[in-house]
Amino acid sequence: MIRSKLAAAILAVTAALFPACSGSRSLTVASKNFTEQLLIGEIVAQHLEHRLGHPVDRKLNLGGTLLTHQALVSGQIDVYPEYTGTALTEILKDSPSADARAVLERVRAGYRDRWRLEWLEPLGFNNTFAMVIPGPEARRLNIATLSQAAQAKRGWRLGAGYEFVQRHDGLKGLLQVYPLALEGSPKTMDLGLLYKALEQQQVDLVAANSTDGQLSALDVKVLDDDKKYFPPYEAALIVRQQVSEQNPGARQAMSELSGKFSDEIMRKLNYEVDGKHRSIAEVAREFLSTQRLR
Repeated sequence: MIRSKLAAAILAVTAALFPACSGSRSLTVASKNFTEQLLIGEIVAQHLEHRLGHPVDRKLNLGGTLLTHQALVSGQIDVYPEYTGTALTEILKDSPSADARAVLERVRAGYRDRWRLEWLEPLGFNNTFAMVIPGPEARRLNIATLSQAAQAKRGWRLGAGYEFVQRHDGLKGLLQVYPLALEGSPKTMDLGLLYKALEQQQVDLVAANSTDGQLSALDVKVLDDDKKYFPPYEAALIVRQQVSEQNPGARQAMSELSGKFSDEIMRKLNYEVDGKHRSIAEVAREFLSTQRLR
């Protein structure tokens, strides 16, 4: 009897110290630090909780690309949404490509070989950079493309996120392809402030994102990337390979989200938060319900 009690106690302690071995280790879902990422992260977290039947940890709003990637590599987090073009140029330091499938396969191979990280099938939307000017200005100057903006006899006051001015696929390369005449240095700010700066005429050109919710509500013009400078930025979940082993059913649950989004759906979801000021948890719950995933 004493031996059986001792064995039971040892098993209990072992399970507490090494929960991964029991198959019920709590997953940690993360995201970068802007609305779209927070939304996708919360959708993933709620969906996993529903499918697996237990809570998951959240580290949403974690930070920028490099910080979030390092957290995944080091095992501090288990899954987060990323964009293929960002992974290709910023993490792998590889040359850009306009072929969306080729980019996906290149990042899949690079992440698998270097860090044992798995890219699931894309979620269904492509969040590329969007160079945006006020609608009245576009109509006045008859500008629809970045090439036309580069030819305009004026200096553009550029507003951009902090990463855009430093990225390999950001401002430096953009100016090489489209020699935009800039007035002064770019004004860097949080991504959520770009449209306010545009409305208040602090800037007249912003490096935004093609799935921004404000694009469906404001009188603005997205300039066509007519020379195809920006690579594809298909959104997909990156998962540690150990997750499938430690959490049966987790990979399958996350794969159910692949293909469930579109550019239009993502813009609407972003606008529900940024435009209508609804809670991220509520918008995520509603999306899962409309997709019959609850």
